[in-house]
Amino acid sequence: MAIPYLPMMSTESHESPEAALAALQRLYGDETTRLRDRFAAFARGEQLETPARGFYPRLSVTVERTLPHPPAQSFGFCDAAGRFETTVTRPDLFARYLLTQLREISANHGCAFETGLSDMPIPIHFAFPTGLHVEGEVSFENLADFGRLFDMPDLATMDDTHVNGEIDYLGAAVRPLSLFTAPRIDYSLHRLQHYTGTGAEDFQNFVLYTNYQFYVDGFRRLAQERVADPSSGYTAFVEPRAGAHPPQMPAYHLKRADDNGITLINIGVGPSNAKTMTDHVAVLRPSAWVMLGHCAGLRRTQRLGDYVLAHGYVRDDHVLDADLPVWVPIPALAEVQQALEGAVSEVAGVAAEELKRVMRTGTVASIDNRNWELRDQSEPIRRFSQSRAIGLDMESATIAANGFRFRVPYGTLLVVSDRPMHGELKLPGMASEFYRRQVDRHLAVGVRAMELLRQMPSHRLHSRKLRSFNEVPFQ
Repeated sequence: MAIPYLPMMSTESHESPEAALAALQRLYGDETTRLRDRFAAFARGEQLETPARGFYPRLSVTVERTLPHPPAQSFGFCDAAGRFETTVTRPDLFARYLLTQLREISANHGCAFETGLSDMPIPIHFAFPTGLHVEGEVSFENLADFGRLFDMPDLATMDDTHVNGEIDYLGAAVRPLSLFTAPRIDYSLHRLQHYTGTGAEDFQNFVLYTNYQFYVDGFRRLAQERVADPSSGYTAFVEPRAGAHPPQMPAYHLKRADDNGITLINIGVGPSNAKTMTDHVAVLRPSAWVMLGHCAGLRRTQRLGDYVLAHGYVRDDHVLDADLPVWVPIPALAEVQQALEGAVSEVAGVAAEELKRVMRTGTVASIDNRNWELRDQSEPIRRFSQSRAIGLDMESATIAANGFRFRVPYGTLLVVSDRPMHGELKLPGMASEFYRRQVDRHLAVGVRAMELLRQMPSHRLHSRKLRSFNEVPFQ
């Protein structure tokens, strides 16, 4: 009887990040190619004598001692001596990211890197980066053997315990090198394609979230203009693939050759959608994400069309309560705040000292009940007043909180579209006129803010505020 394939536990040592990346790409390519070949044979009706298995590559680094003076950055160094490991998927897709992380660790610690195969199986679904629905390729007669011969996705390998800080690694023989396991990343890569209608390779490092089609239309026009301009640095514009069923949360990508372009995602309405999308985008390790949307103005002095720059959040959204307790403060990040302020000043043509005429900085509350006005208003109004909230929406706190949780720089810039507490409701005629006047300028501010963030050195943009105790070296 044939012996089932098991991973080779031998490792290779590499002095350079480039050599380590090449080894990871070779290992991953060999494992997934063999898996796909075995599946193709199975789909043709051939009998497989043993289960078809492939294993994720493993990347390890051993640090003998910590730095006497840790660098003023959030990534690329180990805050304790010892061994750090992670499983790796799609090293082709993450090549630039992996090289950045490994080069920083090499520069800070002068250590070698080890590569080999882990004992974590690659689910057959994840061996197909394009998201092939493998069961559809198998005859009904062979379907019963499918689960016996191929590894299935296992949710136990995809949890966010590293991200949530639910494990104390002090004294552990091996600590995680990165926030996510390889299966967790693969799961999100496939979910992104399902929800957005675009592939992970099209996503850019700067992400805008919105929940209005008006912004999509404006972004499409802006992107086409930028791509047509050879001096803009943008090389292509990618939209969701056309089909009978449009994606639930479509993504649009204004691309650059260095992946530092801008992705816009229409997440729809509500904190659940906001969490779903940010849960998955986070595995791509974007440089920053920002919410562009509308809010209810809560102050009498606000006017329709005024900007609201969030510097704090009241989290009445509830979708992250199990992952990030509501007592955790979500701080404003100076780098993102400054970029948003600068973009408003530049696009609106308002001097910095006059920004208060068109923009108010303060607390934004996010709520999970869109029709909160239809209940007794005394209790929520009291909480809004006690928190000093100036705006109310349904997504911003979720996106900011998940940015904090996933160590992704975040920000929120909203526009006042109604003032329900003061008799100005969002009615069809009023809303349509408001959208026509305001959306293009608001979108231009968001795009310009991302361009300002892109100009910052990565060590400055990635804030140490987002590091936890016993933080992983990769960010």
